[in-house]
Amino acid sequence: MDSVEQLFRLHYAYVCNIINRYVQDRVRTEDIAQDMFAELWSKRDQLTIHTSESAYLRRMAISRSLNYLRDTRKYNWDELETAVHKEKDTGHREADIILNLELEELQARLERAIQELPEKCRIVFLLSRHDEMSYAEIAGQLQISIKTVENQIGKALKLLRVAVAEHRGRTE
Repeated sequence: MDSVEQLFRLHYAYVCNIINRYVQDRVRTEDIAQDMFAELWSKRDQLTIHTSESAYLRRMAISRSLNYLRDTRKYNWDELETAVHKEKDTGHREADIILNLELEELQARLERAIQELPEKCRIVFLLSRHDEMSYAEIAGQLQISIKTVENQIGKALKLLRVAVAEHRGRTE
């Protein structure tokens, strides 16, 4: 089996999940992923991966996603104004079970709130928190200022705090 075909079989779903976080359109996600693997196939003779395969594909998927958003939405990034880990406790005490249910509900609310962020804000937030890019890396990737990145992260955190506070108000 060819190495690009192996990459495709092993990592296609992983790549699609990454792309879909940014693009939020399953059909476009699959188009971007397939184009990405088609390019890898066409360049397979020159292809040398110096990092892990998943890290290489992750970076490529993020880059492709951002390029798609840039090219199709024509954002003027300069005009921009401004996680909770899921605990799996196997304890059987009632209090632990209730706490786990509350944590799961909070995690689900937080994920929904992230998806509801304004798109530019969501992209910057995901690059920072989920993809662990520095503000300088985000600014370079999106061709925006570091100050804009800081403003967007601040805006995201403020909106997420409101969502969490609303969740607390409903559960108390």
